[in-house]
Amino acid sequence: MPPSAAQDRDQAWSDALPRQRLSDVTFDRRAFLKAAAAPCALAMFAGALRERSLALPEPTDTDDSRFVREARFYQRLAGNVVRCQLCPRQCEVPVGGRGYCRVRENRKGKYFTLVHSRVVAAHVDPIEKKPFFHFLPGAMAFSIATGGCNVDCKFCQNWEISQARPEELRGLYLPPGDLVQNAQRYDCAALAYTYSEPVVFSEYVIDAAEAGRKAKLKSVVVSNGFIRPEPLRAVCDAVDAIKIDLKSFSEKYYHEVVRGELRPVLDSIVNVRKSGRWLEIVYLVVPTLNDSDADFRGVSQWVKREVGADVPIHYTRFRPLYLLTNLPPTPVATLERAKAIADAEGLQFAYIGNVPGHAGENTYCPGCRKLLIERIGFTAQLVNLERGSCKNCKRAIPGVWKS
Repeated sequence: MPPSAAQDRDQAWSDALPRQRLSDVTFDRRAFLKAAAAPCALAMFAGALRERSLALPEPTDTDDSRFVREARFYQRLAGNVVRCQLCPRQCEVPVGGRGYCRVRENRKGKYFTLVHSRVVAAHVDPIEKKPFFHFLPGAMAFSIATGGCNVDCKFCQNWEISQARPEELRGLYLPPGDLVQNAQRYDCAALAYTYSEPVVFSEYVIDAAEAGRKAKLKSVVVSNGFIRPEPLRAVCDAVDAIKIDLKSFSEKYYHEVVRGELRPVLDSIVNVRKSGRWLEIVYLVVPTLNDSDADFRGVSQWVKREVGADVPIHYTRFRPLYLLTNLPPTPVATLERAKAIADAEGLQFAYIGNVPGHAGENTYCPGCRKLLIERIGFTAQLVNLERGSCKNCKRAIPGVWKS
């Protein structure tokens, strides 16, 4: 990939995007602490929300060198050029250049990540918000992100951080040990790497997950799945669960709407399943773009055939954001149609997402159809699930039900 790839990508989209001023999107001290104090804690089995504020330390200096680590996955080529081996783009980057993701830089023939421990968003979230429905229901996750992403979804809800260069965002230094301490302070059972794209800060994910494991904390990744097999194996070795966004079953959609590729994502889903790590899939339903019966049927048949009927899939509601403000929110009837097709194709755990209070958020036993977990928004109540099995028919329900 030529050295100006990221800049060319920005220019190609600039005409369609009403850009904000840098001051509007930079995480300065006040904005960061305000975001970190957002109330989003779950009262398990009580169905009530309680507020929590994150008393995170404020940035004390502007030394960016503490965020820089040599990248794990790259090759050195002639002329001090490096080839990134992290994602399928395999960017070839000359000295002084950066990859497509903006957060990796060639310095004198060595490749570096610029975002290790550089947190630009931090919240305490219910695990259901990720969404994980079969992984520690009701648990809280200390959720963080750095800047950067290796695709450009036109519907990105966090584009202010995912499409920014690291120097455009004020980063809070949270090395793995400090991240673990904050998660423990707020009674979180898991660390979650989310909001932007964990693939591009995978070194931090791996180091933080390993530190978390020593402290008996789980780690969950919310990813686009656009990653090469070797680094994916390293991530799987370190974490406990991965949710992958399968954005469409169309290569054309991936090229035009996501600026990525479908096949590597499908391969990642299969490889996560083979790794033994807990897997869930999200399919964001965008009106007129990926909402046909053929789309839903193709996804359902592929999931059942390649990874199994017991892998949860969430059909979630699109809301107009970023570059797709011309489209309406997804009709609930469309989501219900997607779930009905998935059910008919034999998927056991097809969910409707982003529609609080809908019965499609609940978990039912695929054997006797008894209600197992009732959800309203981000609250979860175990009704007939006990020790990972249906109380009524004793059928084992796949998932990770205790830490």
